[in-house]
Amino acid sequence: MIQKRNSEDRGHANHGWLETNHSFSFGNYYNPDFTHFGQLRVMNDDIIQPGKGFGTHPHDNMEIITYMVDGAIRHEDSMGNSEVLGEHMVQRMSAGSGITHSEFNASNTEETRLLQIWVIPDQRGYEPRYEDRTFDPKEKQGKLKLIVSPDGRDGSFDIHQDVRMYASILKKGEAVSHSFDNGRSGWLQVVNGRVTINGEEYTRGDAAIIREESEVTITSEDNSEFLLFDLVE
Repeated sequence: MIQKRNSEDRGHANHGWLETNHSFSFGNYYNPDFTHFGQLRVMNDDIIQPGKGFGTHPHDNMEIITYMVDGAIRHEDSMGNSEVLGEHMVQRMSAGSGITHSEFNASNTEETRLLQIWVIPDQRGYEPRYEDRTFDPKEKQGKLKLIVSPDGRDGSFDIHQDVRMYASILKKGEAVSHSFDNGRSGWLQVVNGRVTINGEEYTRGDAAIIREESEVTITSEDNSEFLLFDLVE
């Protein structure tokens, strides 16, 4: 079974410096039907204005993944990391027993767009960790590239949870397929473009909730980019 969740059904907020869409309950947005999906807790699609951003604030006991789409952000944290993340970069931050950090648009002229993703860890109190990496578009072109996994295989980030996150960039007419083991479900988030899943079209911001499917095929109707999560719901 595949259920479509339209982009416009997400929570939306415009704070002036930040325009954001929430797939799950977050901040002032609450939807009892979408508080999480398995251990996937947050899927925020953020557009940050030039020179603006999130001031220093704390996190704990959460696996935080930042998937850069456009522009760049400057990251600083209490572990001593100071980095600028640009397009095609991904950041993994295990907040563990507690960290503070800030994220600001690194440009004074261009907007930044990113997806902020939170995964609930398998236990509390891990030692905080930080890592960022560039995933060349060629690694994602025409295939599903593993970005996050519980064991760090195939060059992915390792996180403290049995969640696998794939990224894909497809040209018009290209298709990829993914098989799900018994008992596992999927969440597909369209980043850009248009794709078809089982004959239904999905565009930027739409999500596909995949349950009790042994395999899905995603076909691009335009130049497209999406994330696919394989997890236990």
